[in-house]
Amino acid sequence: MSQFQPYLVSLAVGLGIGAVYGLLAVRSPAPPIIALIGLLGMLAGEAAVQWLKGHSNVVQSCLHEKSFALHRPDGAAKDADAV
Repeated sequence: MSQFQPYLVSLAVGLGIGAVYGLLAVRSPAPPIIALIGLLGMLAGEAAVQWLKGHSNVVQSCLHEKSFALHRPDGAAKDADAV
């Protein structure tokens, strides 16, 4: 339960602030959907950086790829112009 405590506190504080905004008829500082999309982007970016740090061999192989030719399972290159 202790690992979820910060999330529960955050949710409770958010509900409290939302209730105060509603009682005072004050609009939130940002439109809710835009704020949520921005937060989602921040979380996705942070997760992507952490994933890339843990998988440096994948990044290196993508950056150092020399050939964009499609290869067949038997090892022969597939000709893009062939019908």
